[in-house]
Amino acid sequence: MPRGHCLCGKTGFEYEGPPNWQGWCHCESCRRQTASPATAFVGVNHGQWKWTGDLPRFYVSSPGVKRWFCGTCGAPAAFESDKNPDEIHFYAALLDDPTVFKPTHRDFWSEHLPWDVPGDNLPKTN
Repeated sequence: MPRGHCLCGKTGFEYEGPPNWQGWCHCESCRRQTASPATAFVGVNHGQWKWTGDLPRFYVSSPGVKRWFCGTCGAPAAFESDKNPDEIHFYAALLDDPTVFKPTHRDFWSEHLPWDVPGDNLPKTN
């Protein structure tokens, strides 16, 4: 069962089965929340995951979007959107074994930073 946790270890998550998808997000909102040029996510169906430890807090960054984070250390934990009502997106870098992350695409490529030049040939969507 894949598991992950925040920087301080107080907020965590776990899920059963393979994720629906795994990919990178280059949108400005994710970049600003994580202070990084791109964010790696795993999409997991509701009903296949649970929080462990302290429940995270959330910030509504735009209508229909929740960004979950640890209330102690502030580390981002997950993303939810009304556009994908059946799933949650966990930050892949928080996984206890981040080597299981196998991205298949890059989303919001039109918003990527010009100095972010990945060395892969993943499909890019706008």
